[in-house]
Amino acid sequence: MKVTVVGFWGAYPAQGEATSSYLFEKDDFRLLIDCGSGALAQLPKYIDPYDLDAVVLSHYHSDHIADVGVLQHLIKVQNQIRNEARNLNIYGHAENQSAFAELTSSHTTGIAYQPNESLNLGPFTITFLKTIHPVPCYAMRVTDGAKTVVYTADSSYQDQFIPFSNHADLLITDCNFYEEQDGSKPGHMNSKEGALIAEKAQVKTLLLSHQPHFWDRSQLASEAKKYYSGTVRLAKSGYQWPET
Repeated sequence: MKVTVVGFWGAYPAQGEATSSYLFEKDDFRLLIDCGSGALAQLPKYIDPYDLDAVVLSHYHSDHIADVGVLQHLIKVQNQIRNEARNLNIYGHAENQSAFAELTSSHTTGIAYQPNESLNLGPFTITFLKTIHPVPCYAMRVTDGAKTVVYTADSSYQDQFIPFSNHADLLITDCNFYEEQDGSKPGHMNSKEGALIAEKAQVKTLLLSHQPHFWDRSQLASEAKKYYSGTVRLAKSGYQWPET
């Protein structure tokens, strides 16, 4: 399994970058988890977006789905150019019916995942955990049978993240605030909270993502290292795991 950070910013992208979007690849299967603002401008650096096999969305805030419409146009236009009839499945929860309906277009099909059931896509099996956020949102545990990656999506701290992340090889955590800040009201975590989850769950690598647009972001990693004894990485565009 290979994971590439396509976008890592919270709320809106910095110049030339993107908000939350992560590419999972194995055995020529290409899965995109979240498709935030700017994702479609970044994705061609790693793969042809037309070759995506599936998209899974954690929730319907714009910084996680802003480029879904752009992706739908890409599939439609490229089908015309290539004289093909490709259809892309986009998976999301059905707790917001109007947002879920937008996942279906002329060349994409919205499919509701069941949060209490596993979702099997190619070589990947995904399980879900509801997060604490102003709108329904789901964390994901992705495994290929050999390695496991957990993505918290957007959430304030909850103890359930610890068993959900148990012994994960990589934990991609919401890190929208610094150690001394309380992100619970807007539904986000700080550097300390993500690190405590990583330490208690005994994960191998912690990747701090969904980052803020203020202060010195390198401080986030320094803060996390005070509470987590494993490897800490600050998400950046193009970061790939496992590291080579």
